Order: sequence, then structure tokens, then C-alpha cells
Amino acid sequence: MRPLMVIYPGNESIGRRLAEALGADIASLTMRQFPDEETYVRLATLCQGRDVIVVATLDRPNPKVLPLLFIVDLAHELRAHRVILVAPYLAHMRQDTRFNPGEAVASRSFAKLLSGGIDALVTIDPHLHRYEALAELYSVPAQVIHAAPLMAEWIQAEIEQPLVVGPDSESEQWVADVARRASAPYVVLEKTRRGDRDVEVSVPDVECWRNRQPVLVDDIISTARTMIETVRHLKRTDLPAPICVGVHAVFADDAHRALRSAGAERVVTTNTIAHESNEIDVSDAVAAAVERM
Repeated sequence: MRPLMVIYPGNESIGRRLAEALGADIASLTMRQFPDEETYVRLATLCQGRDVIVVATLDRPNPKVLPLLFIVDLAHELRAHRVILVAPYLAHMRQDTRFNPGEAVASRSFAKLLSGGIDALVTIDPHLHRYEALAELYSVPAQVIHAAPLMAEWIQAEIEQPLVVGPDSESEQWVADVARRASAPYVVLEKTRRGDRDVEVSVPDVECWRNRQPVLVDDIISTARTMIETVRHLKRTDLPAPICVGVHAVFADDAHRALRSAGAERVVTTNTIAHESNEIDVSDAVAAAVERM
């Protein structure tokens, strides 16, 4: 029986690509708000006995989570064989420890919430800072896709003589992998974060790379403060204006405009979150991970 793809509103582009790659039918989903802002959900396509794949990227998650839980619970009620959540961007990974007494460790709470409704999870480069694997959080089978090969492929195809620049020492292993795959040298920044929007960076000596095109890479571009500060530093050198490449295009507030205004030559992201900067397609990698499930 063909799998059934439920596309959460806002995920139409990647959802249709996945449905085509997996040979899945696209479900008829109706979702709307009552006047009091409660949520109405209806699945008008047969779910019984089928693998139901729900595609819902979870940037800006709070308004999305309750309707998503209603969808996965409804699929179970309609006797789906399994419900697999494809969340290209997985939210609530930042708060991964209790920094101050009484704080909620949101990553654990959120994982419990989602694990209670789904049978499996597929995501791309979750922010595993203090966790070794998603299995430390999620009690359901999970497939994690890494975007490094796709980013490296794009860099190699689009940029002559790249110099890959990483955001901090913690990312060095990941940055080194991107650079190796793109056949390029790399450097990493030293970063001091004083707050959500207050970041200081120091750029290593890059004068020896004057013939190279700087390519700043990061997993999540949220406030973009690290990239903005790096762009400003690099503009004081003889290197060309940098190109910024990220996995997840969160872009809080006016971060995208601010990054371009700071002097970035080009801003490129994967399509884990729909945005005008999307140039790197992850759908084939996601489809392969779903098939492995």
C-alpha cells in the first residue's frame, strides 16, 4: 500500500518533492481556526493500514505544535500503520541543560511530547550540543540526516577557490568535513557569546588566503550575529566579500536583511525551512532516510 503524505501548511514545496520521491499519495488535510482560536483538523484520505508521513518543519514552533499533535493523534485514530514525522528543522534543542535553578530543559520536555505521538522521526542536523545523539532525548527511532555533503557539493559546484570559514571551535569537526568534501582549506573563528544578540568574534589571520573566496558556513542562521560580525571583519581584509551558507534558514526578525546589508555577497541555505535563500535541496536525502525507516 502506498504511503500517505500529510503536508503541514507552509511545507508544500518540500512535501511535494518528498511525495514524488517516495511514490506517496498526498492527503487531503483541512486545518483552520475557530473564532476563539482553537484548531479544527480533518484528514479526508484513507489512513487505515498505511504508513502516514507528516511533513512539518518546526521553526517558530509554538503555534504549530498543538495542530501537529492533533494531526498525528488523528492519524492513529484513523488506524494508520505508523506515523512518521519528517521535521527538517527540529525545534527546542537550544535549552539542553539547566543553566540556572528552576529552568525548564525544554529539549527534554519537547522530546517527551513528540515521542508520545509519533512512531518515528526524521530530521536534519539537529542542534546536538550537549547530547551525543537524539536517542538521549527521543524514545522513538530517529534518522538524522547530515547536510554537510550537500553543502560541500554546492560549494564545489558554485565557488572557485573557496576558503571555508567556521563559526567556532566547537564546529571545527563539522566545518573540516565540509571543507574536505569541497576540496578546500578552512579556518574557524573564536566566538564569545554574551547574549542572544551580542556576539564577539575574532578572525584568524587570513592574509595568506587572498586568492580564496571566503564561504562562511553554519548550521543555524538565527539572529545571524556571528555571520554579520565575521562579514564586517573580513571586509577589512583583501579577501572578496564573503558568501554565507547555512543549513537552517531561521532568520529571526530582520536577520536576513541585516546580513545582506553587512556586506555578504550571497546568502544560501538548504530548504529545511522555506525561504528566498533556499538553493540547496535536501528532499532526496530526506526521502532516502524515510525509506530506511
